[in-house]
Amino acid sequence: MASAALIRTARNKFERLTEALADPLRSDRAMLLLLGGYTVIWTAYGSVAKSSQDVHPDMAELIAWSRELSFGYPKHPPLGAWLVRLWFSIFPLSDWSYYLLAMLMPTIALWIVWRLSADYLDIDKRVISVALLMLIPLYNFHALKFNANTILLPTWAATTLAFLRSYRTTSLRYSVLAGLGAGLCMLAKYWSIVLFAGLLIAALTDSRRSTYFRSAAPWITAAVAIALLIPHMIWIYEHDFVSLRYAEVTHVSGSLATTVEKAFSYLAGAAAFAAAPVLFVLITARSGPPAIDAIWPADRERRLVAAAFWGPLLLPVVGALATGSILTPIWLMPAWTLLPLLLLSPPTMKIPAVGRQALLAVVTAEPVVMLIAAPVIALAIHRAGVPPAAAHGRLLAAQTEQAWRQMTMEPLRYVGCDMADEVIAYAQDRPRPLPWRSVGGRVADETYAEAHNWPSMAQRDAELSDAALARSGMALVCSVDRPDWLQAAVAKSAGDPASRRIDVELTRTFMGFAGRPHRYVIFLLPPRQ
Repeated sequence: MASAALIRTARNKFERLTEALADPLRSDRAMLLLLGGYTVIWTAYGSVAKSSQDVHPDMAELIAWSRELSFGYPKHPPLGAWLVRLWFSIFPLSDWSYYLLAMLMPTIALWIVWRLSADYLDIDKRVISVALLMLIPLYNFHALKFNANTILLPTWAATTLAFLRSYRTTSLRYSVLAGLGAGLCMLAKYWSIVLFAGLLIAALTDSRRSTYFRSAAPWITAAVAIALLIPHMIWIYEHDFVSLRYAEVTHVSGSLATTVEKAFSYLAGAAAFAAAPVLFVLITARSGPPAIDAIWPADRERRLVAAAFWGPLLLPVVGALATGSILTPIWLMPAWTLLPLLLLSPPTMKIPAVGRQALLAVVTAEPVVMLIAAPVIALAIHRAGVPPAAAHGRLLAAQTEQAWRQMTMEPLRYVGCDMADEVIAYAQDRPRPLPWRSVGGRVADETYAEAHNWPSMAQRDAELSDAALARSGMALVCSVDRPDWLQAAVAKSAGDPASRRIDVELTRTFMGFAGRPHRYVIFLLPPRQ
């Protein structure tokens, strides 16, 4: 009886939600309610399903970077670290709040799609457009890992919306917003250059290009974007283009065969990500236009949307083949903003009410089902095992700080070695990363600068001189399977007679099941007056 009553209550609430979404006067509030529930439930799912592990190393790295605000970092532009610093100045530094920040990215993107769809679709299709994107795992499962790709979800969506409206109206407001969006995209990840190239091609292939480029709109957009990027550009120059060199070194293929293979993998990933929305439309549509009209529409408004969609999606393949670069399917994360408009905007495309309700039922039930299954998923992940960096960061932080407290009452200010980011993410003293690292026998300080940047070289040298670090003390937390790091830590600690070495083997236990053990070495160098 209780379960039947619960089902009836859920069905009644769902029916009221669908009615509100179809009502132009209530649709915005209803969509905000839907997206709010989407955020909360997927955040809860992430918090439970990932409770058998620590945050992903990419997320721990952003925490470490955020301890030193800068206009740039060695691997990526600074927006991710800035957002993490701002977020944790408001919310507690905990896994659940981090997953909440991560889920806000796709949620904001979905709201932008809702607003953008009003320019092209009726109210029923607008609802479907948002729900279609909820079928793509990039907007939920993958989005729970907060990194540069996740940040591109709302920034690309906002830039696309502002550009399309600026192009059609040459409005000062949307031209400025397009510039701000473009600047934020580049401050999130350099991959955003493919968005700009795609939008530029869309503008050049449209019949209104003369009106647009003769207006002030594109130049205002460019000026605002450049102004926003100037501090980062100065940082890149002052730091010997380290972030650009990182992108070049890590994403350049060694052979044509590898480049072609990765390009096919990228395209296969694109097809897989788009499969669910496309199949839904193909299955439920009462009648549809010829395929060519959906791919490249006849009227100029929809054709502009199509060009803005296909450009950022396909241009990377051309660029990769020309330069020998390696493409990764996950980079497609922000590329789907316009897919629902492409599928739904043809005038002959009709989705029956039963199809719309079925789609809404799926996207509202999916996170609830996943939340129910989350404890089992967490246990399965634990039994399968995760890399040590994701398994033992919290335990290492507790072990390190406990040993540190036995040596000194001073706070732990600096942590180094290969497990530094994971310890920094969970240490209560909120330490900063150390400027020491060794890879392949190279001098630690030189290579660490490529992984943990400081606001400026002069400031770093002044703040982190040997004398200053000696006064603060430090902990070097190393995995035994990284001898390059371990050797550098041994060499560093050998110069301090008061240093202490602790060898530990850690095992994470979840629901009474022990995970895989792993050995670490902690070197403690106490403060010296």
